Amino acid sequence: MRVVEDIGATAELPLDLLRCPVTRAPLDWQGDALVARSDHGVLRYRVDPSGIPLFAEQFCSPEAREQQAHYERIATLYATSLSYPHTQEYNAYLDDALLDVIDDASLGTVAEICCGRGEAFQLLGGRIKRGVGVDISPAMLRAAQAENAGRPFVFVQGDATTLPLADAAFDSVFMLGGIHHVGNRATLFAEIARILKPGGLFYFREPVSDFALWRWLRAIIYRVSPTLDHENERPLRHLETVPPLQDAGLICRCWKTHGFFGFCVLMNSDVLVFNRLFRFVPGIRSLTRLWTKIDEWTVQLPGLRRAGLQVVGVAERVRD
Repeated sequence: MRVVEDIGATAELPLDLLRCPVTRAPLDWQGDALVARSDHGVLRYRVDPSGIPLFAEQFCSPEAREQQAHYERIATLYATSLSYPHTQEYNAYLDDALLDVIDDASLGTVAEICCGRGEAFQLLGGRIKRGVGVDISPAMLRAAQAENAGRPFVFVQGDATTLPLADAAFDSVFMLGGIHHVGNRATLFAEIARILKPGGLFYFREPVSDFALWRWLRAIIYRVSPTLDHENERPLRHLETVPPLQDAGLICRCWKTHGFFGFCVLMNSDVLVFNRLFRFVPGIRSLTRLWTKIDEWTVQLPGLRRAGLQVVGVAERVRD
């Protein structure tokens, strides 16, 4: 392994967990780059000065390239929106919903796909033995490095549909807000199944639009907001998600929705300008916590159990 310097900490690139995304061949150092050798020749991947391997610099789908440009453009606004008190309080409620479906045992070796700033690693860091975060945006990856300094995690640039990760190497995989950015979900789920060990678990938390009202609202908001990409972002639907998971060898064990009108009003600071004003409302943290309780009660009502705006799910990799 080669030790690389990141922002304020040292980390080792775990070459046993990484693979060439094109050939699946093992990687090794050659000077300041990673190389993969195969019968078809040598592929070389640059490692940037912060220690992030740039696997998608050469090989990347057009869809992923568009997502990279989009997130490089909005990274600062997105980070700012996460600092608002109402956003933090509502996210804490959604974090608790995720924690409720995770076993108390160690999560082992973890991959976080479309990791952004490493949200899963920040939430679950003490329970993870080793972790690799994959994202298409170098700006997001550098932020993830900074926020996870000193922890046993590394971050690499890669396309979610051609992951630069080894077969059956991970005990757990997380995607928190990433699936809805990927159009080719059959390929995405096949990649997740490939890198999971048999019996490993895939945890996800995503926007969901099984409720007709949310589909209509999002159809409008996604087109008028400059921070959303209506051509490449598509919230999940149960009937569009569970079958391709199963086809990939991932059996859905949990599908539970959360968030209702409170989510609509409070969780769009990166989308709706007026939403940012809530940070100035006296007692907004307490008001947000109250609204999360109302939302949770609402989605427990008969007929509304799949009507939430966010889904927390778990799928298990079929054992051989």
